[in-house]
Amino acid sequence: MIDDFAGKIAVVTGGGTGMGRELVRQLAIAGADVAFCDIAPDTMAETAAIVADQAPNARIVTHRVNVAVESELEAFRDAIVDRFSTGHVHALFNNAGIAGGGSMFTVPRDEWENVFSVDWGGVYLGCRVFLPLLLEAPAGAVVNTSSVNGFYASVGPDRPHTAYSAAKFAVKGFTEALLEDFKVNAPHLSAHVVMPGHIGTKIVANTMRHSLHEPDAEVAELLIATAEMFETQAPMTAEEAARVIIAAVTNGEWRILVGDDAIALDESVRANPEGAYRAEFFTLLGDQ
Repeated sequence: MIDDFAGKIAVVTGGGTGMGRELVRQLAIAGADVAFCDIAPDTMAETAAIVADQAPNARIVTHRVNVAVESELEAFRDAIVDRFSTGHVHALFNNAGIAGGGSMFTVPRDEWENVFSVDWGGVYLGCRVFLPLLLEAPAGAVVNTSSVNGFYASVGPDRPHTAYSAAKFAVKGFTEALLEDFKVNAPHLSAHVVMPGHIGTKIVANTMRHSLHEPDAEVAELLIATAEMFETQAPMTAEEAARVIIAAVTNGEWRILVGDDAIALDESVRANPEGAYRAEFFTLLGDQ
């Protein structure tokens, strides 16, 4: 378990925007050296500039990575080893993710599989690539970002949500399985699964930006409005979410619900798992 991040080396995927940017910023302010990656060099540069201003003593490594591609994660790992002259890291935040891939019927297969490959594959491959460095640390933490859709596979009635939900369920189950795996094979490591509710991030906008398919003008206009609303009308900011995550990790909590909406949904699903996908369940949620 890591009880503070001062003097530690932390790795964050998806550090260009949203919760990833805030994790990078807050970890650096807490005294960590931070290596972070993203698929967009421009947003990485923005994050690096923020850190340079607010935590000038922190060492930073940036690298462009598609987390669904193992060789790119390996190149990122090698850059960390070289730039930090280290044989270990203390924390891995598998945070990168995209939205989309709603339906098995109406979404093109390549788009569906891209969502699954990033949201699940990025976590799995991140662990495969960085576990050897974590094993060399005196203590370490693996922090995997799932979602409320990792325990509840819906965003509302008549709105299929299969790729994202399946990936986030996989992340949750994998991380819970790591709890026992670490106890047996790496007792100095801790595993943590993060399940945010609606957080004000650019996940929708970023998904549009890196989409495999160009939407028509009418759909694009609707998506732009949706992306703006998702970020600006969220009940919790990315800054607040990152603060909750870091505090929970240092407190040794393995199951991290982020946001009052996540806590309420978790309680509702646990109270009525059989009825969780019935129409009246959505009505009850809306009344809370």
